[in-house]
Amino acid sequence: MASSPSSGTLIAILPCIDLDASERFYNRLGFARQTESGDPDYRILSNGAGGYLHLTAAENGWLTPGRNPFGLYLYLEDVDGLAAALRDYSGGRRPENKPWGMYELAISDPDETLVRVGWPISRRNTSV
Repeated sequence: MASSPSSGTLIAILPCIDLDASERFYNRLGFARQTESGDPDYRILSNGAGGYLHLTAAENGWLTPGRNPFGLYLYLEDVDGLAAALRDYSGGRRPENKPWGMYELAISDPDETLVRVGWPISRRNTSV
């Protein structure tokens, strides 16, 4: 079982239409259910590196296809590796350097939540 977040940690609670599909997507980003919430409509995920995400069943009207207002940012050193593993979600897009100093890939989860995965350009090991 993963340790609990420390005091002051901020964690996103993400509404999802299909909790199983969302959990499978976030599993591919390295998150797994570490704790049973006791509520079938609420999932607590962790990546073992200090990242936590709570998934909750969306109420009717919360999520409109094509207009999901939610977004998440995952700092991950191996952006290229994750991009290759998520090729089916990326629509063929590849990570790129952004003007704000991040090397990143933008993808959507099953509910069209924007998920940006990135790492600072200045910290990238480009010798591999």
